[in-house]
Amino acid sequence: MCNMSNKRTLILDKEQIKQKSIRIAYQILEDNFDERSLVLVGVADRGYVFAERLQQLLKDIAPEKSIELIKVSISKTKRNLEAITDIPVETAKNKVIILIDDVLNSGRTLAYGLGLFLNVPLKKMRTAVLIDRSHHQFPLFSDYYGLKLSTILKEHVEVELEEFDKKEDAAWLS
Repeated sequence: MCNMSNKRTLILDKEQIKQKSIRIAYQILEDNFDERSLVLVGVADRGYVFAERLQQLLKDIAPEKSIELIKVSISKTKRNLEAITDIPVETAKNKVIILIDDVLNSGRTLAYGLGLFLNVPLKKMRTAVLIDRSHHQFPLFSDYYGLKLSTILKEHVEVELEEFDKKEDAAWLS
């Protein structure tokens, strides 16, 4: 009997992830040309790794800008919002923040991340993801994305990032 669940299709390789990350960094800079500082908010775990990479790219491209990084850890198994940050959310006060994750599925994770900043006055909030699956249950969309992918609900997108997964960068559809 053939087991279909083991079939994985490579949708982004290491070089493509790098290229898409660079493109996202340039889009962020173009969209925030007049801003002196940006706050990247990475959703643990892979979203934070992706945010760290974007932070480095942004610093390389625009060294004059201040690029701060906040790590958000969200309990995805709970029905209500449970999230913590590594530094106070008030750090983002009156600044542009970019909420970052690896994959946008339903939008729940980004909605939870957004919820942390509801009582913080922001200049603007944007979202960045490596892959947007277009299965939004929440009215959240990616402002910056590497790949927009229409998948069926039972398909799964998995991103592997070297720093977290100890494997070469790749994105898979299974």
